[in-house]
Amino acid sequence: MVNCLLSFSSVMSAIGSVLLAVLILLAMVTVHEFGHYVAGKIFRFKINEFAVGFGPALYKHKKKNGELFSVRVFPLGGYCAFEGEDEDNPSPDAFNNKKPWQRIIVLVSGALMNYLLALLLIVVSFFSYGQLLLMTYRVDPADTTYEQGIEIGGLRFHDEDVILKCEGKNIYLTTDLMSAVSGRSEGDKVTFTVSRKTDTGREVTDISVILRADAHFENLTDNAALWRALGIAAAETEGGGTAYMVASVAYKGFGFFETIGRSFNYSFRIGGTIFKVLGQLFTGDLGLEAFGGPITTIKLTSEIASRSVHQFLEIAAFIGVNLAVFNLLPIPALDGSKVVFTVIEWIRGKPINRKVEAVIHAVGFVLLIGFAVLVDVLQLF
Repeated sequence: MVNCLLSFSSVMSAIGSVLLAVLILLAMVTVHEFGHYVAGKIFRFKINEFAVGFGPALYKHKKKNGELFSVRVFPLGGYCAFEGEDEDNPSPDAFNNKKPWQRIIVLVSGALMNYLLALLLIVVSFFSYGQLLLMTYRVDPADTTYEQGIEIGGLRFHDEDVILKCEGKNIYLTTDLMSAVSGRSEGDKVTFTVSRKTDTGREVTDISVILRADAHFENLTDNAALWRALGIAAAETEGGGTAYMVASVAYKGFGFFETIGRSFNYSFRIGGTIFKVLGQLFTGDLGLEAFGGPITTIKLTSEIASRSVHQFLEIAAFIGVNLAVFNLLPIPALDGSKVVFTVIEWIRGKPINRKVEAVIHAVGFVLLIGFAVLVDVLQLF
């Protein structure tokens, strides 16, 4: 009976975690479409429907102005349908009959709304819980000597050092740390600013660390090489793999204005990571197996969001920034591609054939769905 209750509890917990992840994704998509909706209303675009979710409708309500609000069965999507968005339409309030600059504002407003919500979540998280920073949970035992007999006992991290800066640059993400030490060789001395545990609490201090290995990384996911170079301890996991003793820790030692500044910087770093990942995908440094589609996203989001309110805010903000940046990429079917077509029309004084544009976006949509399915399948192998 006890085992049955534990199993039932585990199943309900897993279901709750998945529902939490779906809620985050649905909220981000809805906020994105609401950005389009608000901008469209400001410029008097005719809006046919605002939908939460996609697929068959569960609920419909038609307003007096003819706009339809609907809630649909599949909660991983949504849309704001403008009159005449994909074809020529005689109505002066149709999407394609509005001025190009107005259309561009409407197109980017979805991503802007995602970013603003993500930034708000980051600010709330930083003020309420502190910023998650890297902490050296355990370091390798220090060598007593180096090649020239130099004592290096002090030239290393201590257990539970919180890494604030490297070579004078603030560290927000693991990729920041990789960038700061990339190209350095074993034996090189690197300057860090850390929050170090003392008998009376913590104090911020500058330290020098001698690298234990070359800081040469295959790609952004090559964390093992980073931790080896910094002298972070490795431990065997139950499955026989290797875990490096680095953890995230909430650090509250920042003032009001610095916290605001760090919130903006953190959001920019998250967005910048997307461009680094795409760059390494095109160069072949990263394979498709490093990516994840909707199923992988839900799985990881559910695992992280269910840990604590702090982690919930962090992952929701991360998804929001990523959604904002990704939607502005010039990929067919995304808002960024539609902005490109609108800019071309603005410069030429006339649009590219609407049917041709519609086909390009349709093909792009199919390819995006195929890519999402492919990367999820690759996660199984």
